[in-house]
Amino acid sequence: MTKYLNTSFDLNSDKLVNLIDDIPFWSAPFGLKLLDKIDYKKNITVLDIGSGTGFPLTEIAMRLGNSCKVYGIDPWATAIKRTQEKIDFYEIRNVEMINGFAENIPLKNNSINLIISNNGLNNVVNMEKALNECSRLIKKDGQFIQTFNLNNSMFEFYSIMEMVLVDLGMDNEVALIEKQIYEKRKPLEEYLSLLEKYDFQIESVEKDQFDYKFIDGTAMFNHHFIRLAFLDGWKSIIPKNRQMEVFTQVEEMMNAQADNNGFFKMSIPYVTINCYK
Repeated sequence: MTKYLNTSFDLNSDKLVNLIDDIPFWSAPFGLKLLDKIDYKKNITVLDIGSGTGFPLTEIAMRLGNSCKVYGIDPWATAIKRTQEKIDFYEIRNVEMINGFAENIPLKNNSINLIISNNGLNNVVNMEKALNECSRLIKKDGQFIQTFNLNNSMFEFYSIMEMVLVDLGMDNEVALIEKQIYEKRKPLEEYLSLLEKYDFQIESVEKDQFDYKFIDGTAMFNHHFIRLAFLDGWKSIIPKNRQMEVFTQVEEMMNAQADNNGFFKMSIPYVTINCYK
């Protein structure tokens, strides 16, 4: 019962240092809102859809304790491995990882009390199949909490990109940007209608926002997370032989705006949806 009193951590351990500072800036604002909405109860079963590298999965598992069972599902095998390293290192005993897709979750009907998704469900291939799975799995009166950024995220960047494309006569690419945004970030009212279609009763919808600030456009384009999560998507819209031309002009306009304002800002409006079956 008092095993927790053993706090003989090796602060020079590479593994400790690698794992202790692991909450990504992008996920944290969404995740903190989600954590506040959970109905904390003993003896419940939880599913985290799009668990990624383990936040907020491991935090939820530790907060709920060993009377609860927590599943995490993600198609990214490398992220599953990373999460398992954290589970083992933190000695978390109530988590099971599933390498799979939200559209086909290998769990029994009516077996889950709480489903959470921290900016995960908006990235599935087939939203309706994923929500149908959630409806199948969750018990009566079960809680379903989701967070995701809204379709006007980063409007400051997209406005500049659109201006450049229009000036270059690339109207088709403007349409492709709008299509890409729609596919990744559905309008909120459309998503709420889908939740109701799959028998979820919406308790609350809370909007919030944080800002991504950079010294200029050059710094933004070189930021590791922007390059990892967004840049390939933006590049896919532009023909390869015109990418340098387009992005050079976009970067120059962002830099000019930063010179005037002291920084370049991208707004990230997001929503926390709390609902029940």
